[in-house]
Formats: sequence, structure tokens, C-alpha cells
Amino acid sequence: MLVVDTNVLVYAAHVGSAHHAVTARWLEDTVKGPQVLAVPWVAALGFLRITTNPRVFAEPFTTDEALTALDAWLAHPGVTVPQPTTRHPQVLAGLLRESGTAGNLTTDAHIAALAVEHGAEVATFDRDFARFGVRVVVPGEG
Repeated sequence: MLVVDTNVLVYAAHVGSAHHAVTARWLEDTVKGPQVLAVPWVAALGFLRITTNPRVFAEPFTTDEALTALDAWLAHPGVTVPQPTTRHPQVLAGLLRESGTAGNLTTDAHIAALAVEHGAEVATFDRDFARFGVRVVVPGEG
């Protein structure tokens, strides 16, 4: 299982983004492969927040465009929405304490906790995930 971070969804969908071509191809190949792609609600909401924000993109998605992209991913048989287990509060707290951080990295810690709970890796371009001790997969690398 690969738990996907918000930036992967944004890069895959938004043609003007830095890593669009490689990420779109990687995401398409991944959902067709044997690996389950897990899209946490926090990443889905981040995707909606970022891609529709005119302060982020000169030509942001309309709400309908963003929802359509998200719906297409979530409807794919190779995609799931990972749910926190009953251990989630303890796993999340442990990751935050061990890394000595919270603040802006709290959402990343939540995604990392989901990966830990489900024995998964995190697909992201964000190097901050290394601090949580989870295996990171960078789309298009290796």
C-alpha cells in the first residue's frame, strides 16, 4: 500500500505544476498496478484547497474540476481511503514526540501515522516525511 500525500495529487492533476508529467504518468501506472493507492481524506481535502486557490495558481481549478478529478481517483478500483485504526492517537502522538515537531508538520505526521498503521509507504515529494521514519516513495524516482 502507498499512502499518497497532497502534493502528489496536485502535481498529477495540475498541468502547470512542477512535476506534472512524471507524476501524472506515475499515478496512472500505480493505480493500474498491484499496489493499492491510499488517498487519505486529509490529502483529498488539501488537493481541493490548493488546486482551487487563486493565490496558489494563476488559473486554479473550478470546484467542479477539482471534485471531478478527485472523484475519478476515488472511484478507481486500485484506490482506497485509509481509515485510522484504534491505535491512531498513540501512533500519531509517538511520531510527533519522536520527531520533536508538530505545527505545520502535524498533517504530515497524520499521513505518516496512517502509513505506519497500515504497513504502507508514503508517496510524496516532501522530504520532511523522513523525520517520521516511514519509507518514502518519490514518484518518478527509482
